Amino acid sequence: MNAHPLGGTPSHDRGGLLLTDGAAGALLDANGIIIGWSPGAEQLLALTADEVCGRHAPELLADAAAWPTLVAGRTEATWSGEAVLRTGGGGSMKVDFQACPLAGLDAGGAQGMGLDEALSQDRPGVPGDEGTGTGTPGPGRYFVLAAPAGTVARWRQDQAFTRELFLQDRVGLAVFDTDLRLVRTNTHLLPYSGVPRDLTDGRLGDFLQAEDAEAIERRLRDVLLTGNPLIRAEETTRTLTSPGRGAVMAITAFRLQDHAGRVLGVTALFTDITAPRRTTERLALLQRATAAVGGSLSVAGTGEELAAVLVPGLADVAVVEIAEAVFSGEDPTPRPDGRLVLRRTAVVGSDGTPRPPNGIEILCDPATVEDTDDPPLTLTAALSARGSLLGRVSVHRRPDGPRYDPADLDLLREIALHAGLALDNARRYTREHRSAVGLQRSLLPPSQFHTAAVTTAGVYLPADTGTGVGGDWFDVIPLSSARVALVVGDVVGHGLAATATMGRLRTAVRTLADLDLEPDELLVHLDDLVSQLRVESGDDSDDSLDSADLNDPGPEEAEPVRRRIDPVGATCLYAVYDPVSRRCTMASAGHPPPAVRAPDASVSYVPVDPGPPLGVGGVPFETAEIHVEPGTLLALYTDGLVDALVPLWDPEDTSEKAIDAGMDALAERLITAGAVPGAPLREIGREVVAGRPAHRRSDDVTLLLARTHAVPAEDTAAWPVEADPAAVARVRALAAEQLTVWGLDELAFTTELILSELVTNAIRYAGGPVEVRLIRAGRLTCEVSDPSATQPRMRRARLTDEGGRGLYLVAQLSARWGSRYTRDGKTIWSEQELPDGTGSR
Repeated sequence: MNAHPLGGTPSHDRGGLLLTDGAAGALLDANGIIIGWSPGAEQLLALTADEVCGRHAPELLADAAAWPTLVAGRTEATWSGEAVLRTGGGGSMKVDFQACPLAGLDAGGAQGMGLDEALSQDRPGVPGDEGTGTGTPGPGRYFVLAAPAGTVARWRQDQAFTRELFLQDRVGLAVFDTDLRLVRTNTHLLPYSGVPRDLTDGRLGDFLQAEDAEAIERRLRDVLLTGNPLIRAEETTRTLTSPGRGAVMAITAFRLQDHAGRVLGVTALFTDITAPRRTTERLALLQRATAAVGGSLSVAGTGEELAAVLVPGLADVAVVEIAEAVFSGEDPTPRPDGRLVLRRTAVVGSDGTPRPPNGIEILCDPATVEDTDDPPLTLTAALSARGSLLGRVSVHRRPDGPRYDPADLDLLREIALHAGLALDNARRYTREHRSAVGLQRSLLPPSQFHTAAVTTAGVYLPADTGTGVGGDWFDVIPLSSARVALVVGDVVGHGLAATATMGRLRTAVRTLADLDLEPDELLVHLDDLVSQLRVESGDDSDDSLDSADLNDPGPEEAEPVRRRIDPVGATCLYAVYDPVSRRCTMASAGHPPPAVRAPDASVSYVPVDPGPPLGVGGVPFETAEIHVEPGTLLALYTDGLVDALVPLWDPEDTSEKAIDAGMDALAERLITAGAVPGAPLREIGREVVAGRPAHRRSDDVTLLLARTHAVPAEDTAAWPVEADPAAVARVRALAAEQLTVWGLDELAFTTELILSELVTNAIRYAGGPVEVRLIRAGRLTCEVSDPSATQPRMRRARLTDEGGRGLYLVAQLSARWGSRYTRDGKTIWSEQELPDGTGSR
């Protein structure tokens, strides 16, 4: 339907005449007499048809003299202008008007009629047509439309806006009826293949994928029902002929209504935002990928995170392959043929997408690592850092999926760049971690140990799961006479600094243990050492600076550097178990007491005074001694284990109640875990420490379990010796007899020589009384005790010397020898390996 000459949107009034909403209509005869008046005119000017029909048109003008001017430009065609009219209320109104000449209307018949009735007359003129006015329009009839000034201009602007809106090609425009059928569109509705040129009377589902059409119609239907406008709602549109990734449209819609409020339909504007959306998605994917790969220091974990973040954002299947050497922390080196060995580390695919096998090795030519296929359904980017190729990442799409474009390849390369740096960090961390763990493991004894005195198993769980190292340690030190020292300690702090301190303390303990000191005396010496370390760590000399500060930071920076050095502090428990006497003697420096699980399954704690931690100085340590039955389980541990066994333990809670709860829990676990007779100590240890996740451990957890053995009485022999050189022959004879009883005749000759030299020296230099003891427990031990506190010293004898070769001879004949102080003097001992097939019963 056509727009009215005055502009605006035409509508049907009763009688079928086209009128413009809000306009006043009047019918004039050839002499300017008003013969018809519309309801719109009655409303606009507040004058009824009865009041104006039959009057001369100039009478409605505010200035009747303006009439000739208004009709001066009339022609047989339509003309328009402006006028000021009188209103029924006595006022005036400026209007825009348009006059249209009509033919075949009977002025007499039309006089006094409403406009719709007058316009329906079609007969010859009647008397009175000639009128009485002056300056009349002349022959014919005229239809005049008028509207308030400015309204017509706005109608024309609206018309121009609507016309131009449908002609522009930057925004898609569509008008839907109430059934959501397309009434009108512009040529840019959906700017890609698969959309018909003529969409009139069609539906979105005729050319869009069903799910996409339904999503859009659901939004438009809501606008129709509620009247609430839709503002830039984003929907994906894919055509039936070209599904692919489709285009992303921002849809703005509003409801259409006529002047009476009747709903006519809905208008929607479609703006293609595919490019900015894809850019936003790529940036978001890059951000997610950077965060994902940067959160792991595991080589395999970095590869898995990279593959996972690429699906489904960039691929249906993502494959990450990493050079084999990277997993061990080494720099990747190509083979002699120039190819690099890669391990398929991570494969991630969307549901139902075939995935290549994981874990296989691939030979890669570094020169072709980024080759792509054609058509581009696969992209590959190198994972590299510092000029070294570390691996590659490949993304794949299904054959029926959208093709990759250059922007996708740029994105993959950017992600691979960040992943390569993260992978290199993980590689370097792996190397350092292996070195750190190797250092600590070298400082700890084997997790399982067996001697004639005990069988042991140790468990160590670091609180710092990132480095896997800490300051806790345990040790099992064989001593003379079949005895064994059990040690557990805890250095303040975590990480490599604590590990280094732990290594120094463990070495010191082993050195002091070799002197066969009593437990309390050993801790005194160890306390002195820690005190010296504390002094060294706070030294104000330049030697206290670490290697990172060798560039002479200056006097202002030197003091803060010294403060970064961690203080030295530790606790330690040192216990000595004698399988001959079945006694265990121990002393503690601020360490929790060991638990004792007796053969009858009861658990108790040794009442040892914990004493001050190492490094306090000036306070003596006390010893505690207990009798231990064979098969008893000794549990030495650090406070981290007690803390970990309390489910809701607060690290700040150091109350006696909290500590007691942890020790009670440890006792219960020892009872339960050791219930199975002969259960391996390693399994018992794992059950005791199990249950608390690593991230909830605030301290290292260390546990040393020792199952005690005893040396039967028949495996020892002892004799007092008179301080007479003639008694040496008797000692040799008694020893030979005892060795025959034990089936060790092969050792008789060397044993006689060793005892002869040791007893002779004891009698010569120490006097009496002298005691000789033989112990068969894993090795043959010969002991000679005397009352002298003077330690023997081996020296090199000259050719002219008559003596001085005794201890040298003993050292050559023994697997190990030494001396230790006793409460009554000293004991010199010598150990020999037992022949194969012999040993203690």
